Amino acid sequence: MSRFWSELARGLSPYVPGEQPQIPGLVKLNTNESPFGPSPKAIEAIRATAADTLRLYPDPQATRLREALADYHEVAPDQVFVGNGSDEVLAHTFAALLKQSSPLLFPDVTYSFYPVYCRLLGIDYTTVPLDAGMRVRVDDYLGRAGPVIVANPNAPTGIALSRAEIARLVSARSDAAVVVDEAYVDFGAETAIPLIRDYPNLLVVQTMSKSRALAGLRVGYAIGDAGLIAGLTRVKDSFNSYPLGRPAQAGAIASLEDDAYFQQARAVIIKNRADLTAALAGLGFEVLPSSANFVFARHPDRSGQALAAALRERAVLVRHFTAERIADYLRITIGSEAELARLTDALREVLVQNS
Repeated sequence: MSRFWSELARGLSPYVPGEQPQIPGLVKLNTNESPFGPSPKAIEAIRATAADTLRLYPDPQATRLREALADYHEVAPDQVFVGNGSDEVLAHTFAALLKQSSPLLFPDVTYSFYPVYCRLLGIDYTTVPLDAGMRVRVDDYLGRAGPVIVANPNAPTGIALSRAEIARLVSARSDAAVVVDEAYVDFGAETAIPLIRDYPNLLVVQTMSKSRALAGLRVGYAIGDAGLIAGLTRVKDSFNSYPLGRPAQAGAIASLEDDAYFQQARAVIIKNRADLTAALAGLGFEVLPSSANFVFARHPDRSGQALAAALRERAVLVRHFTAERIADYLRITIGSEAELARLTDALREVLVQNS
């Protein structure tokens, strides 16, 4: 810690991202990346931007990308905001919409970046416990003041609320912003985007990192009432007017245009998720019902920390969290069939050796 740090920097507890280790032969199932590459059309579009025009700044409003997203989601361009990954979009959302006089509400087990944003921006917050089945209960958010953010499907549990339940939440909280973080929605949950027509307090955040295999490109976006989007743009232009470079904008547009590739890849991941869930259940694991590109599972006779360490010794990396309620769970990304076979073989070996 340098003596030149500000008091703000000294007081932060930063988000800890998943490891990106360089281990030969590693099966990497810890950061919810796609096991497949991006659309070939997206790669081609990115390569095409490697030209003299890179000396010029990109469009600060990402107009063509916003128009493409608006067309894809059947909304107006002024209802779309884009940023450098959904994490940046969320950061601007916390600043623009969620810093209010009443505490922000979100689940006690959810995306661990939420409390980090709150500490960074000086936002008071209250966590709302998931139920015994690790589910968000909409009723727990009713009759309380303040804005709300929920991940749907939730992370790291993978459990999703229906669109009807999201509508019930947003309708009941008409006096406050409700943000639905849909990073994993494409793997089996219902998007809340159609609800923005009726609810000006609803903002939906999505990413192209997961289902479109563009994590390395960093493209996220939000869809909501034009008034909400204007607030995010106001914050963005007070922070970084050019968050998305030319390659990112071009690749994202091309990915949206290749819907056949997108649908095929997500279908394989959904199938592999079902196969992995069955395989883990056969090994004695309790697996929460997932609508994401990962599963959240625990073994009744093994600690999550010990299992994660034993898998790492076998060059299989999964995500383990230390928070009390979830310390015995492993979050396992849905990989390819070959990667999941390596995982289940390694788990079988570990469980036999320690029985």
